[in-house]
Amino acid sequence: MRVQFRPTYDPSLDTFRLEYLVGPSLVLGLLFNYTFVFTEIMWSFSIFLEAVAIFPQLFILQRTGEAESITTHYLAALGIYRGLYIPNWIYRYYTEHSFDPIAVFAGLVQTALYADFFYVYFTKVLQGKRFELPA
Repeated sequence: MRVQFRPTYDPSLDTFRLEYLVGPSLVLGLLFNYTFVFTEIMWSFSIFLEAVAIFPQLFILQRTGEAESITTHYLAALGIYRGLYIPNWIYRYYTEHSFDPIAVFAGLVQTALYADFFYVYFTKVLQGKRFELPA
């Protein structure tokens, strides 16, 4: 990103501090896991981090107020992918009697983070308008 696409990178907009995502995700991974072993803690950490990993992109969108069409379609695809976890959880609950509270909680948080983005996406981009956040 910072080499091949350097002319399109604006460091004045990219001010999101990743410590605000990594730190709390690590703490949640330490507190909420199924067994207190390294691999389990790292799995929980990765689940929590994945739930909020979209924050830097949403932060840039909020700062600029607009985005190119390809970017919005990519973010929509990510959100739909994560949203499709919900029917999978329901299916697995009824067929396998399996419920993973860590994955479900993190997935619901991530899906909720997309709510505002999807509102603008469905009301503007899918109607052929440019993605612009309301002022």
